[in-house]
This record gives sequence, C-alpha cells and structure tokens, in this order.
Amino acid sequence: MLGLLLVTGNLQSASAGDRELGQYLSSECVTCHQTTGKAVEGVPPIVGWPEDQFEAVMNAYKDKQRENPVMQNIAGRLKAEDIAALATYFRELR
Repeated sequence: MLGLLLVTGNLQSASAGDRELGQYLSSECVTCHQTTGKAVEGVPPIVGWPEDQFEAVMNAYKDKQRENPVMQNIAGRLKAEDIAALATYFRELR
C-alpha cells in the first residue's frame, strides 16, 4: 500500500509540472518569447498561458501538427515532463 501511495504522489506532482525545472529549461524559450507578456516582432507571448493550452500547443509542434520549423525542433527535443514543467513556469510568470 505504501508503494502505491508513493507512486500516486509522484504522478500527481509530475502532472502539475516542476516549476524549477521549467525555469531551468526556459532560457531557450525566453530568447524569442521574452518574459514581458507582450508580443515582440511577431513572436507571441507565452507568459500566463493556462497549462493545458501551453501543453497542447507544444505537443502540436512536437507532433508536427503546427507549422514552424524552429518550434517543431525545440518541442521535438522535450519530454512530456519538460513540457509540463515549462507550462507551470510560464503560467506562474504573470
């Protein structure tokens, strides 16, 4: 039973996204997207996005369902937990 509780607890925390990991991974993102929450030269802001929306967009790039070679390349290198961590980090930057 204890093992089940430990596994369940880990799954719940993983689904929320690790903010510190997201902050660590964000440096490549903020090169273009900034942290101001404003569009810059046609690059949309990602600060404050709902996590589910952020994850859906990143997964669409990863699966090549959205067109943008740069974003496809970046998203293609990320694991699900990386995307969740980034989603948590950017949602909290409001």
